[in-house]
Amino acid sequence: MITRRLYEKLDEEERKLWHSHDYEVKSGMLILPNPTVPDAVWTVAETEEMKEVIGLYGKTFHFWQTDRGDELPLGMPVLMGSFTADDQVPWDKVKERDERFGVDTQKKREARKGIESVDIHEDADQVWKKK
Repeated sequence: MITRRLYEKLDEEERKLWHSHDYEVKSGMLILPNPTVPDAVWTVAETEEMKEVIGLYGKTFHFWQTDRGDELPLGMPVLMGSFTADDQVPWDKVKERDERFGVDTQKKREARKGIESVDIHEDADQVWKKK
């Protein structure tokens, strides 16, 4: 992840490959690994971290499609985007993730309501923009 200052130094075509984190943070979907501390303590710590993450830009390639059950990372890496709205989210998968990791996305969403949104650069999140 990089700051907006670094993101703005990228050329326009490169910037189109990057995604924002505003929705992931505000929706409660983005989680950090919990180092086995009480939930109340972790919620405060994670929410503070999210105040920093919300303004960063990310570029992620997935090398291994584990949901298919592949034993090895097959094929070409895939550039991933980040969700930017509720209607894009496969909520059934989020529910499975929440159960697997013992988290509650809706509680995280509520805890992060006070985090101020950022002005997202127009070149980010191209995967969701209509041509």
